[in-house]
Amino acid sequence: MTEASRKVRPLGSTGLLAAFGRALSRPLFRNALTRYALMALAAAGIMIAALAPLASIVVESWSQRDIELRSRLVFRSIRDQVAMGIVVKPDFDLIRFFERLAEDERILALGFCSEQGQLRYATKQFPKSITCGSVKRDKTDTFVTARDAGRRVHVSTFPITAGATTGHLLVLHDLSYIDERTGEASLYSVFALIGVAAGLGLLSSAIVLALLRAWTRSIRRAILDTTTPEVNRSDFPISREVHAALTEVRLERRFVSGIHVEWSPKTLQRLLADELPSTEVMVVSNREPYIHNRTADGTRLQIPASGLVAALEPIMRACGGTWIAHGSGSADRENVDADDRLRVPPADPAYTLRRVWLSEEEQAGYYYGLANEGLWPLCHIAFVRPTFREEDWAQYRAVNERFADVIVQEAASEDPIILVQDYHFALLPRMIRERLPKATIITFWHIPWPNAEAFGICPWRDQIIDGLLGSTILGFHTQFHCNNFIDSTDRYMETRIDREHASVTLGGHETLIRPYPISIEWPPAALASQAPVKDCRDAVKERFSLPDGARIGVGIERFDYTKGILDRIRAVDDLLTRHPEWKGKFVFIQAAAPTRSKLGAYSSLQGDAESLVAEVNARHAVDGIVPIRLVVRHHEPDEVYELFRAADLCVVSSLHDGMNLVAKEFVAARDDDQGVLLLSNFAGASRELSEALIVNPYDTHGMAEALDRALRMPADQQRDRMRLMRDLVRQRNVYRWAAQMLLDAAHVRRRNRIMASD
Repeated sequence: MTEASRKVRPLGSTGLLAAFGRALSRPLFRNALTRYALMALAAAGIMIAALAPLASIVVESWSQRDIELRSRLVFRSIRDQVAMGIVVKPDFDLIRFFERLAEDERILALGFCSEQGQLRYATKQFPKSITCGSVKRDKTDTFVTARDAGRRVHVSTFPITAGATTGHLLVLHDLSYIDERTGEASLYSVFALIGVAAGLGLLSSAIVLALLRAWTRSIRRAILDTTTPEVNRSDFPISREVHAALTEVRLERRFVSGIHVEWSPKTLQRLLADELPSTEVMVVSNREPYIHNRTADGTRLQIPASGLVAALEPIMRACGGTWIAHGSGSADRENVDADDRLRVPPADPAYTLRRVWLSEEEQAGYYYGLANEGLWPLCHIAFVRPTFREEDWAQYRAVNERFADVIVQEAASEDPIILVQDYHFALLPRMIRERLPKATIITFWHIPWPNAEAFGICPWRDQIIDGLLGSTILGFHTQFHCNNFIDSTDRYMETRIDREHASVTLGGHETLIRPYPISIEWPPAALASQAPVKDCRDAVKERFSLPDGARIGVGIERFDYTKGILDRIRAVDDLLTRHPEWKGKFVFIQAAAPTRSKLGAYSSLQGDAESLVAEVNARHAVDGIVPIRLVVRHHEPDEVYELFRAADLCVVSSLHDGMNLVAKEFVAARDDDQGVLLLSNFAGASRELSEALIVNPYDTHGMAEALDRALRMPADQQRDRMRLMRDLVRQRNVYRWAAQMLLDAAHVRRRNRIMASD
């Protein structure tokens, strides 16, 4: 037994006997015994006879309360791990986790009963006489005492819900030690009656009171020790789990989806230091975070309007490492060193950007062709027919090979963590695996994954799935997309699929399939330089020549047919037709950045939008005030946040989207807790931002009514909704997104090291 554990335990039988011996050896007690022998014996007999039952009752009561307290601490500390082990953490061995907890000297066994009364998980020592049917189960915590093979067993039952699964966690304690303690208390009373004078009865009372205080101190000490980082946690059998639940200091025990942590660059850096020390981190994406373009005034540095860049750039600033991307700017070659590298961000370099050069032919086939005319419409199901050409596939494969070679050149170790981003690199994970077999490859698919039937039209479906299964972990925005991928793999590939653990094994290599809802940095960097909301509104009204009382709506995204730009314009038209009182009082500002203009579906979209806006403005203009302002150009982050802060409402009407970070950026921009978000139910963000007005972008009238509701929503209701959404975005920020993936990667690396050492 360790020194720390001795300090927090009540006195045992040996300690009590020694205390009695010391007390009896004192002169005061010897004189008292001599002078009042007969009286003391009688008084001692009466008092001890009365106190003996009391001692047993007190020991029993405090022991029961101690067990209940410990049971609650165990439940609260492992509740999230158990839920994740049942539903979304298939690599988490729940029975092994229970067995480790059951190593505690007081815990007899742990188990999980389903709502149907089946014992699904249980430790080896779980008594057969105790069944789910024999234990009272309801919606509250329950504590009962049962019998097993002549011993008493304390059963603590806690309700737990994991997704669609409900049940009860059972924590069993062996009460034999309480029986021993009550027996010892009775023995001490008899011993005192025989050998002690009347004064010993008073001492017995003092001992009982001291016992109460000792139990109190032990409980307080246990709680104090589990909430103090300096305590050696090995001194307490279950303190690791309790300590994590109470303090959240040890990041590797913070299962992020269930514990609130203020994730920031510092906590992410601490995670890397604790869980992945000296680990090389690399990011691979098509789009680069900083673009150098030539202009009439010289070279201009541009940050692209990309959700991927907005999410990953803060991560790389926190983690360091190397970001490998296509150098697409007209002046990019002039701003790198001899190895095609540069340190970024320019004002405060934190990581290395390695640019990869592609020819016009390669870009046409790999990027515009297979990626954006094939995979993009295939995955978004936006009713634009995918185009598949053999020459595009050849370029796509060749460019993926090129990036794989560059990754090997840039890797400083044989086992880096490589974050592969998006549908441009479906083949890359397998190619990296062949070159760096020890690498931890986390691939994140930023767009939806369609159902198996829709994906089946791709001529190279098998090669794409095989390429992605080279990953260690394959992430999607939602569980729905994970399920679609597993279904596609099941239909088209010869693999071993473990649906319980959400993993796919191909050629002896296991790939974990996980949902990681992406987010933005908190607080957003662009928010720091923003003026107060009133000043932003005044500036926007002046820029667009709007009257003082005008209500403002905004939509901000790339000119992409998946964003539902035409649908929201039609909704504004319907609003003003059905509610003409808003004419001249409501103006919708649509900021749209040109993108992929070489593709017909995109260039025609811009023309269609301009024509539709002209029609709507001609129909509803009042006193020179047109209802829609279409601004077709790139907007810097500061401009975007100014529009967000000036707006009364923001419309995100995606026809199909992986996440759509515009919705979260609007919420983050509103530190005044005002404004209304209209959010498509086909955007992944709608799974999280349920306080927004959820709309169907295909329902023009429904969207128009939502616009009217947003314009009439009282300020207090706006505040209540916005505060809830801001709290969610703050907690589930992009650092948490990265932490989820890195924690899973750390777990896999530890597991692989253990297996390799066997």
